[in-house]
Amino acid sequence: MTAAMYDLMDFDEVLEKYDPVMGLEVHVELGTDTKMFSTSATNFDAPANSNVDPVSLGLPGALPVVNAKGVEWAIKIGLALNCSIAESSRFARKNYFYPDQPKNYQISQYDEPIAYDGYLDVVLEDGTEWRVEIERAHMEEDTGKLTHLGGTSGRIHGATASLVDCNRAGIPLIEIVTKPIEGAGERAPEIARAYVTALRELVAALGVSDARMDQGSMRVDSNVSLRPVGTTEFGTRTETKNINSLRSVEQAVRFEMMRQAQVLDDGGVIDQETRHYQETDGSTSKGRPKETADDYRYFNDPDLPPVLAPREWVEEIRQTLPEMPWIRRARIQEEWGLKDAEMRDLVNAGALDLIIATTEEGTTADEARSWWVSYLSAKANEQGVDLPALSITPAQVARVAALVKEGKLTNKLARQAVDGVLAGEGDVDEVVKARGLEVVRDDAAIEKAVDDALAANPDVVEKYRAGNKKVTGAIVGAVMKATQGKADPGQVNQLIAKKLS
Repeated sequence: MTAAMYDLMDFDEVLEKYDPVMGLEVHVELGTDTKMFSTSATNFDAPANSNVDPVSLGLPGALPVVNAKGVEWAIKIGLALNCSIAESSRFARKNYFYPDQPKNYQISQYDEPIAYDGYLDVVLEDGTEWRVEIERAHMEEDTGKLTHLGGTSGRIHGATASLVDCNRAGIPLIEIVTKPIEGAGERAPEIARAYVTALRELVAALGVSDARMDQGSMRVDSNVSLRPVGTTEFGTRTETKNINSLRSVEQAVRFEMMRQAQVLDDGGVIDQETRHYQETDGSTSKGRPKETADDYRYFNDPDLPPVLAPREWVEEIRQTLPEMPWIRRARIQEEWGLKDAEMRDLVNAGALDLIIATTEEGTTADEARSWWVSYLSAKANEQGVDLPALSITPAQVARVAALVKEGKLTNKLARQAVDGVLAGEGDVDEVVKARGLEVVRDDAAIEKAVDDALAANPDVVEKYRAGNKKVTGAIVGAVMKATQGKADPGQVNQLIAKKLS
C-alpha cells in the first residue's frame, strides 16, 4: 500500500488536535574485527555464510566468550552520551524464533544495561538546541539477514523462497534507546532527524563504527504515538523498523503522525505493531503485532558472567575520548570564518565531515565546500539519497580538485569526471583516461581553433578593437566547443588577446 492509498490528515490539522510522543531506538554495529561472542570476522562484503562459526550458527555445545573490545567501545559510547556506566551489567537471552537467528534467542541486555540515564543535545535547523534524554545504551548481538525471492517488494509477503545469510549474526551491536520525547509538536520529525544525524556523527568521531546507514551498520526504529491535545496519557504506539537514512527517519515520523491522526479521527484504533518504511514514497506499511518485554521471556544468560566495569577502567576510557563533534564544529567554524547559518547548513546537509575529510586529502576548505555543497549535493538530490551515501569518497573529490588546480581538467571536465566516478566507472584517473577528459595541451590545435573562431566572428573582432574587451566570451565559447571543452580557458584567453592586439 502506497502513501496515496492511505487517508492522511493534513499535518497542520494533526497538530491542532494531537500531541505526538516519540521514542527512537538506534542500533549501531561496532566496527570490531571479530563478533561479540566469537572469533568470526565481521567484514561487510564477505560471501554469504563465510563469516560463521559454531557460536554464531548456534550449534549445540558452542559457548560464547565476550569480546572485550566490544565492551570497551560500549562504555565509550555511553560516556560520550553522558550516561552513567554500570559497574556490573549482565547479558540476557531474548527468546524468539526467526530464521535469521540460529539459536532461537538473541543475546542482549535487559534490566541491567551497561549505560543508562544520559542525554544528547542536538541543534535544529534554526539554531534551537533540543535535549534528547537517553534511557539506556545496551550491548547485544546482531541477527543474520534474510533475502526474500520471488516477490515484488523484497519482503517476505509474496516471496516464494528466502535465503539466510548468517554473516551478520553475532556482530556487536549497541542499542541506544531514548526516553519518550514529549512536547516536540510540529518539530518532532525534525528532531528525529537531527538526533540521528548527531548520533551518527558522534559514533563516527569515536571511531567505533562507520555508521553507514546505507549498509545497515546504523539502523533506526522510530516509535510514534498520538494523544489528544491537553491530555497526558500516552497513546498506542507503532514502531517503524530498520529505517536506513536520515531523510527517511524524518519522513517516517511525519507519515505516522498523519496516518494515526486520520485513523483516530475516523473513530478507529491504533494497533500496537511494527511497520515497514517504504523508500519509494515515504509511507509505512503494516508489519506484525508488537511484542512486549514479557513475550520475549528474558532471563540471564547462564553461559555468560556479569560484565564488570571498574571505575578506574571507565576513567581510563574517558581519557581516550576524542574532541566531541560539537566542540570541533565550533573550532572549525572559527577557523573557516563561517556564520552560524552556514555551519548549520553544512551539518544539516551531512557535508561537514565530508568537507573536513576532503581537506585532509590536500584541498582547501573552499574547494571542498564548493564540490560538496553545490555539485554533489545536487547529485544527491537527483538520486534521492543523503550526501554521505553518494558513491564518491573525499579522496576522490580531492583528486578531482587537484587535477583542476594542475590545469589538467577544466571545471566542466572535472564535473564529467565526477559523473563517471558516481556511475561506477572507476577511480578518478581511470575515468579521465577512459573518457578522454584531460585538457588539450596541443598549442597548434588550440591556436588553429582560435584562428577559426576569430575568422567566423569578425563583428566580435571589430568590437574588441573598438575598446569592448568583454566580447571575447563568444570566441572562448567557440574554441571550447571546437575542442569539446578540453582547451585551457586561460591559454585561450591569452591567445585571443595576443592575436587581437
